[in-house]
Amino acid sequence: MASKRFYHIGFGQEDLGALPPSIALLSGDPERAHLIAQTHLRDVRLLSQNRGLNTYIGYLGNDRPILSATSGMGAPSLSIVVNELVQVGIRQIIRIGTCGSIQPHVSVGSIIISSAALCRQGAANDIAPVEYPAAADPFLTVALVKAAQDLGFEHHLGITASVDTFYEGQERTDSANPYLMRSLHGITEEYRHLNILNYEMECGTLFKMAGVYQFAAAAVCGVVAQRTVSENIIYPQKDIAVQNAITTAVYAATNLEKFD
Repeated sequence: MASKRFYHIGFGQEDLGALPPSIALLSGDPERAHLIAQTHLRDVRLLSQNRGLNTYIGYLGNDRPILSATSGMGAPSLSIVVNELVQVGIRQIIRIGTCGSIQPHVSVGSIIISSAALCRQGAANDIAPVEYPAAADPFLTVALVKAAQDLGFEHHLGITASVDTFYEGQERTDSANPYLMRSLHGITEEYRHLNILNYEMECGTLFKMAGVYQFAAAAVCGVVAQRTVSENIIYPQKDIAVQNAITTAVYAATNLEKFD
């Protein structure tokens, strides 16, 4: 295994050095992975730019090695990257993403830490049955909550709806397809009454993979849309929300006890 370079992520165990990392910060956007590496890590080295799945290795303030990696958009891409990251020795993954609030009290610019996910994702169904719980690791999740508290960020902890599509699956009609299937009409209101906080597209599959593969996973997302008001991304608050999610994840990872 040590000599194997993985087809999608573009690196293997031998590329990680004598003290390989066991934790990864995982972003859908390659530019976000680059921002994390350049802004929050030291002694950064580019591992791979394969297929747009950019990965960097560096060190946190506590001298702990860490990866800043790209998952790509959506659960199918994430499932490939996570499988290969686990094979190179990653045992903790914190997803740093964006999301849309479906609750009126969860404002744009805040962050959401997912305790679990309602998982409506095809990729997850190849990994575990529909009934299999999509739950975040409690220790990583508490670390994220404590980080947000210490940093003074507006944050919310709760259940996330993970779906496969940005438009139809999140009941958006302002798109190339304004006609939704009957099963999707009213689904956002239904989820709101189930006390689900937000929509996003990856963490349900990530959480199921963690249960099956036996690694620890958590997720923090910046809120960039308020779906009780509009379908649109609110760009003036987007950068603040993303930066606060990044800072929360880095702070949490820096303050974690060493975890095997």
